[in-house]
Amino acid sequence: MGEMEQLRKEADSLKDQITAARKEVHDLTLQEAAVTITAVARVQLKPRKTLRGHLAKIYAMHWGHDSKLCVSASQDGKLIVWDSLSTNKVNAIPLKSSWVMTCAYAPSGNMVACGGLDNMCSIYNLKGKDGNVKVMRELAAHTGYLSCCRFLSDSEIITSSGDCTCVLWDIETGAEKTVYAGHLGDCMSLAVSPDFKMFISGACDFTAKLWDIREATCRQTFGGHESDINAIGFFPNGNAVITGSDDASCKLYDLRADQELITYQDSTIACGVTSLAPSLSGRLILAGYDDFNVNIWDTLKSERVGVLAGHDNRVSCIGVSSDGMACCTGSWDNFLKIWN
Repeated sequence: MGEMEQLRKEADSLKDQITAARKEVHDLTLQEAAVTITAVARVQLKPRKTLRGHLAKIYAMHWGHDSKLCVSASQDGKLIVWDSLSTNKVNAIPLKSSWVMTCAYAPSGNMVACGGLDNMCSIYNLKGKDGNVKVMRELAAHTGYLSCCRFLSDSEIITSSGDCTCVLWDIETGAEKTVYAGHLGDCMSLAVSPDFKMFISGACDFTAKLWDIREATCRQTFGGHESDINAIGFFPNGNAVITGSDDASCKLYDLRADQELITYQDSTIACGVTSLAPSLSGRLILAGYDDFNVNIWDTLKSERVGVLAGHDNRVSCIGVSSDGMACCTGSWDNFLKIWN
């Protein structure tokens, strides 16, 4: 074990050097920099629509690029595409496995994907010739549950899994293009950067990792959380990432400064963060919690400026539409709500 110990010591000393280098350039906190900026007034969103139709816990939702359609996945074994304006169901897709944990809408609006405890990502073509929605591809190679999936285009998708890896897939051939390995715990969530060149993953090893999609390398690792990272997202300009964790906090990390900027937490909140989404400008962060509420945070001041209360069970997913005009929450109470 002599050599192992030596390498461990070397790794620890390198980590300490990185921490010291980060501290050296940390000249100002975000709160200090934002002192002159006016605080956000109380944010009060109203539930405008309730999407009813799922018969079991909703685990995931994702907006389409048109800000009108969204897809949701529930453990009733259905993937539903909704028209959020009329609350009508555009498609109700029966799944082979009802143990679904994630869903995604392709940027083109042509496809949706889902996956879960079946360890694979199933892709459905919404624009089939005969109007029927069929399984187009089943991407199977993960050895653990599928926790999150996001399309890059109609030909590529990235998945994260309980086997501690993320994978980039070629949808046409169903083959793995790249495996991103490095996390020491289940990967729980991923988010693709606005320019589609990077993605960030959050895991049960309490860290978030930034990956270069083409080079297949881990560019940065962000620590600081004291428990699993359940939710992750990019700041709208792509220069920062937001994480939400079981330690009841959200954090903002700056990619260029390579460090944590600010933590969003409150002594009255004692439960984990399940999901999060930034507003279109990035000034607000909406985070769903185990206590059935969504808290709205002022990104710059780290103050809670609003609460969305209306669900009767855990809020499992949240998304802000790409035009920034509405947010959708999904819950274990079987309902989705549209707020603005």
